[in-house]
Amino acid sequence: MLVIEDDVDVRQAIGRLLSATGHDVRLCGTALDGLREAAAWPPDVVVLDLGLPDLDGAAVLRRIRATSQVPIVVATAREQESEMIRLLRAGADDYVVKPYSAEQIEARIAAVLRRGHGGPAVAGLTVGGLSLDPQARTATLDGVPLQLSRLEFDLLAYLMRRAGTVVTRRQLLTDVWPAESRSLETVDVHVTWLRRKLGERAAQPRYVHTVRGVGIRLSPPEPAR
Repeated sequence: MLVIEDDVDVRQAIGRLLSATGHDVRLCGTALDGLREAAAWPPDVVVLDLGLPDLDGAAVLRRIRATSQVPIVVATAREQESEMIRLLRAGADDYVVKPYSAEQIEARIAAVLRRGHGGPAVAGLTVGGLSLDPQARTATLDGVPLQLSRLEFDLLAYLMRRAGTVVTRRQLLTDVWPAESRSLETVDVHVTWLRRKLGERAAQPRYVHTVRGVGIRLSPPEPAR
């Protein structure tokens, strides 16, 4: 685990907690130290503060995400919804607002690890022109690679495994995200982003269909008449 946090007390507390649960932990107090550590010692999870002394944490997030898909949990005092959405769009996997309990940060870290490594491997999934390899974490549409964030990939895989079935927003919240760390509005945002990656809109769906008042369904495009 890599913790990038400028507050010494908070940094040491997170370090003690993660070490006590059996993790190998590296602690950094500045953005540049954290970036160097992430490059030299690729972690399984990054816990990232935003108010760093040398570089804003959002910039650190973008730099890490440019070269790695490591799960990133943003831990910050900034609680505006617009800030949360901006960071999720930039590639954060989770967002926890200070002050938070030791149990809460531990649960968030466990959740992103489950999403990254949990569940049995599934042989390639295919729905229409969509193909997805869960082990390689790659997806294509009509043979063209899709550039998906971690959560977009997990969302697409979840829907493809249930192709033809209506899935509620609450199911997505519970099964794709840890329920305590996401809102139904955030689910809607990610569905919109996924639709854009698939080259479609809610008003003109090809794969992701809204079932009004119920949820969404992924199904292959209807053949042209």
